[in-house]
Amino acid sequence: MMTKKTISASRASLILFLCQMITALEVPLDLSQPPTITQQSPKDYIVDPRENIVIQCEAKGKPPPSFSWTRNGTHFDIDKDARVTVKPNSGTLVINIMNGGKAEAYEGVYQCTARNERGAAISNNIVIRPSRSPLWTKEKVEPKHVREGDPLVLHCSPPVGLPPPIIFWMDNSFQRLPQNERVSQGLNGDLYFSNVKPEDTREDYICYARFNHTQTIQQKQPISVKVFSMDSLNETISANLSDTGFYGAKPLTERRPTLLTPVGSTSNKVELRGNVLLLECIAEGLPTPVIRWIKEGGELPINRTFFENFKKTLKIIEVSEADSGKYKCVARNPLGSTHHTITVTVKAAPYWITAPRNLVLSPGEDGTLICRANGNPKPNISWLTNGVPIAIAPEDPSRKVDGDTIIFSDVQERSSAVYQCNASNEYGYLLANAFVNVLAEPPRILTPANKLYQIIANNPALLDCAFFGSPVPEIEWFKGVKGSILHGDLYVFHDNGTLEIPVAQKDSTGTYTCVARNKLGKVQNEVHLEVKDPTMIIKQPEYKIIQKGGQVSFECTIKHDRTLMPTITWLKDNGELPVDERFIIHKDSLAIMNVTDKDDGTYTCVANTTLDSVSASAVLTVVDRPDPPFDLELTDQLERSIQLSWIPGYDNNSPITNFVIEYEDGMREPGVWHYQTEVHGTQTTVQLKLSPYVNYSFRVIAVNEIGRSQPSEASEQYLTKAAKPDENPSGVQGIGSEPDNLVIIWEPLKGFQSNGPGLQYKVSWRQKDVGDEWTSVIVANVSKYIVSGTPTFVPYEIKVQALNDLGYAPEPAEVIGHSGEDLPMVAPGNVQVHIVNSTLAKVHWDPVPLKTVRGHLQGYRIYYWKVQSLSKRRRRHVEKKILTFSGNKTHGMLPGLEPYSSYKLNVRVVNGKGEGPASPDKLFKTPEGVPSSPSFLKISNPTLDSLTLEWGPPTHPNGVLIAYTLKFQPINSTHELGPLIEIRIPANETSLILSNLNYSTRYKFYFYAQTSVGSGSQITEEAVTIMDEAGILPPALGAGKGYSETLFATSPVIHTVHPTFYKVRPVYPRIRNVTASAAETYANISWEYEGPDHVNFYVEYGVAGSKEDWKKEIVNGSRSFFVLKGLTPGTSYKVRVGAEGLSGFVSSEDVFETGPAMASRQVDIATQGWFIGLMCAVALLILILLIVCFIRRNKGGKYPVKEKEDAHADPEIQPMKEDDGTFGEYRSLESDAEDHKPLKKGSRTPSDRTVKKEDSDDSLVDYGEGVNGQFNEDGSFIGQYSGKKEKEPAEGNESSEAPSPVNAMNSFV
Repeated sequence: MMTKKTISASRASLILFLCQMITALEVPLDLSQPPTITQQSPKDYIVDPRENIVIQCEAKGKPPPSFSWTRNGTHFDIDKDARVTVKPNSGTLVINIMNGGKAEAYEGVYQCTARNERGAAISNNIVIRPSRSPLWTKEKVEPKHVREGDPLVLHCSPPVGLPPPIIFWMDNSFQRLPQNERVSQGLNGDLYFSNVKPEDTREDYICYARFNHTQTIQQKQPISVKVFSMDSLNETISANLSDTGFYGAKPLTERRPTLLTPVGSTSNKVELRGNVLLLECIAEGLPTPVIRWIKEGGELPINRTFFENFKKTLKIIEVSEADSGKYKCVARNPLGSTHHTITVTVKAAPYWITAPRNLVLSPGEDGTLICRANGNPKPNISWLTNGVPIAIAPEDPSRKVDGDTIIFSDVQERSSAVYQCNASNEYGYLLANAFVNVLAEPPRILTPANKLYQIIANNPALLDCAFFGSPVPEIEWFKGVKGSILHGDLYVFHDNGTLEIPVAQKDSTGTYTCVARNKLGKVQNEVHLEVKDPTMIIKQPEYKIIQKGGQVSFECTIKHDRTLMPTITWLKDNGELPVDERFIIHKDSLAIMNVTDKDDGTYTCVANTTLDSVSASAVLTVVDRPDPPFDLELTDQLERSIQLSWIPGYDNNSPITNFVIEYEDGMREPGVWHYQTEVHGTQTTVQLKLSPYVNYSFRVIAVNEIGRSQPSEASEQYLTKAAKPDENPSGVQGIGSEPDNLVIIWEPLKGFQSNGPGLQYKVSWRQKDVGDEWTSVIVANVSKYIVSGTPTFVPYEIKVQALNDLGYAPEPAEVIGHSGEDLPMVAPGNVQVHIVNSTLAKVHWDPVPLKTVRGHLQGYRIYYWKVQSLSKRRRRHVEKKILTFSGNKTHGMLPGLEPYSSYKLNVRVVNGKGEGPASPDKLFKTPEGVPSSPSFLKISNPTLDSLTLEWGPPTHPNGVLIAYTLKFQPINSTHELGPLIEIRIPANETSLILSNLNYSTRYKFYFYAQTSVGSGSQITEEAVTIMDEAGILPPALGAGKGYSETLFATSPVIHTVHPTFYKVRPVYPRIRNVTASAAETYANISWEYEGPDHVNFYVEYGVAGSKEDWKKEIVNGSRSFFVLKGLTPGTSYKVRVGAEGLSGFVSSEDVFETGPAMASRQVDIATQGWFIGLMCAVALLILILLIVCFIRRNKGGKYPVKEKEDAHADPEIQPMKEDDGTFGEYRSLESDAEDHKPLKKGSRTPSDRTVKKEDSDDSLVDYGEGVNGQFNEDGSFIGQYSGKKEKEPAEGNESSEAPSPVNAMNSFV
């Protein structure tokens, strides 16, 4: 909410100028003029007798006036009284009474006269009276003895003072006596009791009178009041009188109201117009009456009527003749009413209708003085001239008196004088001076030249042109230097010369010229107007609700005229902010830290400039948990219920939503409070249900949206009587812990559920359906009883009954329990196994007779274990597995079996005691399944047109292997896959030499085993044939990520085709095709990875079948191969690969076995002389080729290449077009940072015959190892050459007819 207040100088000037228009024209003091009284003392002047008396009389005129005084109507000779002096250049009297003088000697009526050669002005009659504060007359104050319920009036009767004193009642401790509807003070100062109560008894009722003028307080003698109650009065009478016929004081009786003041049924009141009307009615009665006011035949005036003194006083301010009438006060209580009518008459001392104003005329002009007044009764109007009644004053032919008007015609300079108008009636008088000054003066402008006015746009602009001249000049206004005269609806021209622009705009800015002219001359003056933009609050504070202890901020952003400098002030509840460091004022905001409940209120941002002011307010409501309830009271106390009532605490500005009632059992758990119930927040009473034999205390907690209050103080304690138990224990059960017993358990009664002392339990049982009598036993306050010697697992009827010293609880309900269980006696029979597939079997059995279960049937349990694999691979140990089928099932499924294996199983029945005997072992076999992937695939001995493949059989053949299948296809320089070739290999083979391959070509291999059921998982690998017959071997790719990035040229056998590309979407992230090529003490682990770049891998391995922790080796960089060293020969290992930073992301496990030690078949050719010579020859050839390439490069265009793809596609899932020789797309799994594209096979050479510079990285060389891919038996690599080189430009037309020497060169650079 924003409240805008604009206070402008123009608005204030408007009020000033309008006032000037009403008063007489001001005559400059440098011109001759009659005297004017400017200051005088009040008509009724009460002075302090301890200080000097100062009677003011100031006047102005030209020449300066002289002063004289009259006292009580006669001349007061100041020079004859040494105590009286006159202030210099003034008519003010100073009467010195400080040195032995008495103020009473100077009481009287004083009047001042100011006179010069042009006339005389007189002051009002000033009545001087010294103030008086007399002492109380000594009197003996008798004690007041009054009966309870009777009325009482304590009279004050203060001494008469001047002015009258202010009355109030206090005690000896100077504490005001409390007043209310029953006890109150009247307008005359008396203290009225409508009826007295015993608590009114006291000995220090003291009336005080305060005389403000002399700042003194007078005290009356204390009054003692003794109130006798009916009971004490009867006891006193009985003790002092023996008359058996006296029945004592009458009991306290109620009575209808009667008035203590005013007396009678009617009264009259006269009040003067403009004063405050006070009417009073005070009544007595029992119960205390209530006062109501009405005006007969009309309504009480709105906005001027107030009720005081508990509605016993009617107050009407600024009364007028319309307020005359009959006012009735009505006093009422339940027994009746009474009333009093006051007739009010409003009289009026004289008041002005038109007061005479100074008149300035030029010689020969006409004019009038008007004096009109009203009053009740109507005042008499009389005229004086220069202080003398006009009837006896010197005659002036230019004037004529016509009642309340004096008419002047053809005045001359001698007509100048001061005229007095006196309007009087019996209630007072009015006296006004007005002069007639005859002058001949040319115009003059009194407003300073070039005065600057600044106002806010859309407000009135008032441009002053105060002037004087005789005759009165005419005023004209112009805007600008050569502007025309202003006129029209846009301007208002005032008689005092002021120009008003009612709604000033920005274009109102400028220079304005005021011209004053009369017959004696002309004068002009310029003033300047600037219109400013208003100040606005564009971001005002908003209503906030904040919890106590928090912090809050109010924003206040303003926009203002750039030429004005605003100041921002913050107010709280229209007053200054508290002086507290918690209040932090920023440029555009107010922050309050650690808010308290005292910060609640309205905060106002006030932006002030020199011309305007705007404000915006917002309310801060501080909320908190409620204050705790108080005044807890217990009523309606019964054996099983009670009513609790309370008074809510302050809700701290967040309404109470509910009350929580808690109780304490002072007998059993003193200090521990429990939840009883809760009620709505508007409720303050609740009927509570109680239990017997509990010593209750209650407390109440208030809850609002902020939280829970502190608990209230505890109520008084209430002890309920003991009784028989109302309820029996719950949760009764009968179960056996041994085959020959019955354990009866129950949930014992809690605390006050016992209803009395001596809580025990009667435990009863009998065997079901055999007709036995109940067996019972009474036990102490426990929760279990054991019955021994029972038959095994038979049903029993059980009941548990509570009792205490006062009797038994109601008859309890019976429950069925069973004695203890024993192990089942027989095993399930007719166990049958039905094979569903190679990994799933279904088992059937016949259920056992329920009598043989000897307990609660929980289900059947199948034990099964693998005896051996039919592939003749024995397991190291037998691991039994268990499946439990709940309930009375007769079949179940066995999942997760291994194919082509022999299993045994048996079935057992289960009860609460345990398992029964096992059925005979049942042997069954699982059929063949598809095998796992071959344990490894190793590619070695690359030549120009052949590769040697070695592999290991599947770790899990899952049947009889019938063959291996090898599929392979070439990969060109752009990772496109060529035609797929398939070879079937006998199952007993472990190696194969592939011949007739293209030289310097990368191939991808897919290898898997087969059983009679089908094909198993495949293992993939890649390898590259060597470039030529020079004997330089590229790296052998036994493992690793599997992709060499070598550029190659196709063999002449393969024809150039235009490939069709197929996108294969990789699955991220994934580590697959983990393979291991093992030797005696080491193994080469390789894998394929699809996922984010720059991943660091680790290899974990351990002995297969062992429960030892995995051993972990960190892979250097993000390569996709690793050599495990230090392995034990002839040992099976398990291995898996994981990625650092990918939580829980590891590959599937692979198993390999190290072999026996073998002699090294390979030598390091890098140390052979023939190899060094060959490498030098190759380097020379490369240099010659580079020169040729440089020459041809200047003649041809660029050689286009296709952007490499992201992954190599599996031929089993990519679409192929083998009939037309189209290659599918092959996407590399290398990261972008390490994946470099070979040139696309079969691409056509552009016209500029240039080849794009590319990298060629072998998959092992890529990691800077500088080695070939072939391993020695100790794990070292054969041969070495440099790592990655900078990309080189290529030249020539790559075709399918011949290999490019540049490409061949790049394969090794």
